[in-house]
Amino acid sequence: MQKSRVVTIQRHIVEQERLYPRATGDFTGLLWDLTLAAKSISREVNKAGLAEILGLTGEVNVHGDDVKKLDVYANERICKAMDHGGHLCIMASEENEDVIRIPDEFPKGKYVLLFDPLDGSSNIDANVSIGTIFSIYRRKTTGKEATIEDCLRKGTEQVAAGYIIYGSSTMMVYTTGQGVHGFTLDPSIGEFLLSHENIKIPQKGKIYSINEGNANAWDDGTKKYVAYLKEKDTTTERPYSLRYIGSLVADFHRNLLYGGIFLYPADYKDPKKPKAKLRLLYEANPLAFIVEQAGGMASTGKERIMDIQAAELHQKVPLIIGSKEDVLTYEKFFNQK
Repeated sequence: MQKSRVVTIQRHIVEQERLYPRATGDFTGLLWDLTLAAKSISREVNKAGLAEILGLTGEVNVHGDDVKKLDVYANERICKAMDHGGHLCIMASEENEDVIRIPDEFPKGKYVLLFDPLDGSSNIDANVSIGTIFSIYRRKTTGKEATIEDCLRKGTEQVAAGYIIYGSSTMMVYTTGQGVHGFTLDPSIGEFLLSHENIKIPQKGKIYSINEGNANAWDDGTKKYVAYLKEKDTTTERPYSLRYIGSLVADFHRNLLYGGIFLYPADYKDPKKPKAKLRLLYEANPLAFIVEQAGGMASTGKERIMDIQAAELHQKVPLIIGSKEDVLTYEKFFNQK
């Protein structure tokens, strides 16, 4: 019986690099630094209940959300892991109001890193799966110093994106535009090992994920679509099952593997001023890149997520993401007149 080969994430990254004969190794080094940060965050998340790291700092972030202590640790850990390697020219985080510049004493690289250090952190105290989301771009400007312009990008310009989910096991999922691959952290050896090669999301699922507590604020199309999913119809495999964790990474990860649709539509309490919740640069774009590489789809209901030109660092958008057929069906309901 032939044994399956053991592939570490480092080996996989190097093998991916070989697909590009002119690669310099800078991108590989960048991803290695990210995996080191992920291991550090995973360690703290897993011992959070024992290390007195849980709880609030007493501060709020740029979005008005209470900042958890673990949020602060994750943000600092990523910044410190990434600012001195010579691979990045600038960073931006969901937790920081402005861009994060590379200190003058460190060399500057040609890549841009945008990240949500700890998505779903409101669930920390309940021991619910949370995660880190990241997105990588090549520098756009040509001046001496990188600028905010290098961060305000379309999702189509991404060269890589991924997330790390801290759950019953720690798993890193990423794409460089050559499919989606998942790696599970083996704590006994401290390595991410290839566990999910070339992930493909089913074209249609049987799960929908949405916070129904917001139903009164949904637009009419979303209300009709969710009602449609609840109707019994064996020819279209309905009703769907509701599965909602309230942690974007966890909900997305489940649907990526099993199929289905995640919905976070805009709040239409004031129809003239709909308000979105999720961040384009730190959440929507990277997950959109991943799901498209896996054969799925990401939309606002009206347009492809990755076609949106970012106008500000903390821009928010509706996010409808998952199996292609499910997202297309949602768009039909959303755009009905």
